[in-house]
This record gives sequence, structure tokens and C-alpha cells, in this order.
Amino acid sequence: MNEDAGRPSPPRKLVLLGRVLGAFGVRGDVRLESWTEPRAQIFRYQPWILRTPSGVERELAGARGRDTGKHVVATLPGCDDRDAAEAMRGTEILVPRETLPPPAAGEYYWIDLEGMRVVTVEGVVLGEVAHMLSTGANDVMVVRGERERLLPFVQPDYVTSVDFGTGTITVDWDPEF
Repeated sequence: MNEDAGRPSPPRKLVLLGRVLGAFGVRGDVRLESWTEPRAQIFRYQPWILRTPSGVERELAGARGRDTGKHVVATLPGCDDRDAAEAMRGTEILVPRETLPPPAAGEYYWIDLEGMRVVTVEGVVLGEVAHMLSTGANDVMVVRGERERLLPFVQPDYVTSVDFGTGTITVDWDPEF
């Protein structure tokens, strides 16, 4: 007998890679904002989960495109004219986390850090990583516990270890700050 029968499966983790900015030309191509490096790398990770601004999701495979220097331009199956392309404005492009390659040693996908428990080197629990922010200077963990804290994700100065086995990030941080 399957012990997992009847248990809901854990929600799949989706990673936001970009979004549709609007139409490009009259043939149904769209301009994309891509957060991959390089920008055209977004086409490597398919199928996409497209999420409209109203929250409706659908899967799309077969997107192709190019980086024109000024924009990333995509041709999407089923998007055949300017009106259809313009109707996609604001649509988010997501992929399942498992689609992405493993991060290099010492690098992390933000989505993998979300939900991890944050404790100080003295063992004081500060809370869980709600999400991450980029400040330009360094990435910041938004940690929610008895209150919200913003902790710089700087190794080894503040983040002393990341342990996915225990789901714990250890930080050198004064709990009173």
C-alpha cells in the first residue's frame, strides 16, 4: 500500500524568470524583461508557466527569441498578432525550480533559501526567511519571527552557514538588532 496515498503533494516551487512587457511589431512577437544572465538564456528553461496579472496560469513550450541589444524579443506559439501580444502585457514567466541547473558551490537560488529557519551562532531563533531582496550592494534576507528583520546575506561576515539538510541558516547577528 502506498503510504503517501491521500496526502497532498508539496506545492511545486516556481522561479520567476521574467515578464512580458508588451507587443513588438505587428506579427505577435512580444518584448520580455528577462532576469537570466545572459538575458536570452530565458529560452533555455522551458516549458514556461505563464501567469497573467489576474493569476491565471498556463504552460507554454516552444518559445523562441533573441536579445536585440535593446530588448529580448520572443515568438510564442499561438500568439499570432499584435492584439494577442499586447493582451499578454504583465504576464509573468515562471519555471519549476527543478528546471534550473544546480547552483555553483557557495551560490544559492533565492527560492531555496525561502522558508529556512534562521538562528544565531548562539542558537537564538530569529525566524524564517520570508523572501530575499537585492540592494545592489548585497542581497538581504527578510526574516520574519517575533518581528521582521533585514539581514545582509554576506558570507562569512554575517551568514556563517547554510544547511539544507536541517533547513537552517546560521548567522552572526545580535538578536537585539
